Amino acid sequence: MADLVFQDTTALLKELKAGNFSSVELLGEFLSQTDQVNDKVNSIITFDRDRALALAKTADADRKAGKAKGTLHGLPMTIKDTYETEGLRTTAGAPEFQTHIPKTDALAVGSLKDAGAIVFGKTNLPTYASDIQSFNPLFGTANNPYDLQKTTGGSSGGAAAALATGMTPLELGSDLAGSIRVPAAFCGVYGHKPSFGIIPLRGHIPGPPGTLSTADLAVSGPLARSARDLKLAMSVLVGPDPEHARAWKISLPKSRAKKLSDFRVACWFDDPFCPVETAQIEVFEQMADTLEKAGAKVDRAARPAFDLGEYHRVYYNLMATVAASGMPEKVRKQLTGALPLLRLGKAVGRVAPDMVGFAEAAGQTTIDWALKNEARHQYGLAWAEFFKDYDVLLAPVLCSTAFDHNQDSNILARKFVLDGKSRSYLDLFVWPGLAGSCLLPASVAPIGMTPSGLPVGIQIIGPFLEDLTTIEFASHLERIIPPIARPLGL
Repeated sequence: MADLVFQDTTALLKELKAGNFSSVELLGEFLSQTDQVNDKVNSIITFDRDRALALAKTADADRKAGKAKGTLHGLPMTIKDTYETEGLRTTAGAPEFQTHIPKTDALAVGSLKDAGAIVFGKTNLPTYASDIQSFNPLFGTANNPYDLQKTTGGSSGGAAAALATGMTPLELGSDLAGSIRVPAAFCGVYGHKPSFGIIPLRGHIPGPPGTLSTADLAVSGPLARSARDLKLAMSVLVGPDPEHARAWKISLPKSRAKKLSDFRVACWFDDPFCPVETAQIEVFEQMADTLEKAGAKVDRAARPAFDLGEYHRVYYNLMATVAASGMPEKVRKQLTGALPLLRLGKAVGRVAPDMVGFAEAAGQTTIDWALKNEARHQYGLAWAEFFKDYDVLLAPVLCSTAFDHNQDSNILARKFVLDGKSRSYLDLFVWPGLAGSCLLPASVAPIGMTPSGLPVGIQIIGPFLEDLTTIEFASHLERIIPPIARPLGL
């Protein structure tokens, strides 16, 4: 059973159903793997071993009695530590919630459990899920399994690393500014940012426990080891919250195409506004060549009818507004008070434009936000027109592959090096915003490695509510592109 922990969820469920092993045995395999590798990557930070074992025993007995609970019956898995889990500590990496033990599950967690999943642990993340890396004062740093000196990405970094190292077969992440997609790309696994609003986010921290509203842009979604697992997880997770369920249900459209030769594929691999790492572009181009040889209709010049820089400024304002709303009032006032100096610094080239943009978003009026929201809807119309001619757009997840840990407390002032040049940390938010701003679905699939041995993922963006199209396309990539190597010699 040495390779059991690296099988995808779909295969594991089939073998569980066939009786080739029990849920108890499968849980034991994942816990054994965790005991061997977790110290290196620091992915799983809270365990529920005893209760998970009891639930696995019950699942085995129920299966034997012909009472399988649902699609995920008896599957052990972990959950990102932003989601409230009944009886199991949920901290969002924040000292304020170090002892927070919820009395109920987040709605998405409840859906997984109702389908038969068994939660045995919680995975690492940045404080309040508010970084593109994963470290916090409670549990420390999650390390990339392909290079321990580099980040897993964030904020679902522990989730992605746990999948990559065989510690869990399925994960529940969340995404505001790339938090599912970036870790999936950095750790060489699959991820899906759903269309906004199709999976309930209630029970997610932030906001604080008890929050009923859903923040703009924020979504819940799966990370997995295969495209078919993404589809399986979505079949369990998608649905209205309890209030809306009384009147309506969600039925996602089928994939626009089944055969790869029927897909109309646009490629946007680089842009002067946010140049992309050369090593990534080379892998992207190889992927496009492979797609063409396999019969897909590939257009490397197609673009939606907007400028990336102008588009990003609208996205960044919307995203920064959400981020600033979670800050203490004192900090927001400090930001807005510093605006004159920040604008002066921007004018002389000493302050990044996005630093000014963040401060502006922190103090903007409702009218300011409404104007940005209208601009977002105008861009949504441009996307809709674009997707009349193309089924998916392939783009970078972000401009860089996994980079060195950078824990400077001032996130707005951080730098990173790309192709020998110093870049603003805020550049990392540009490409995730491509799907984020207009609430579009985006799947991530691993498509190769850089010469330095880091995974490269591709972002597959599709029309609003056509999540099954991007996941279907990811499954085709999975068939025609060889799998990447396992990390840590595993």
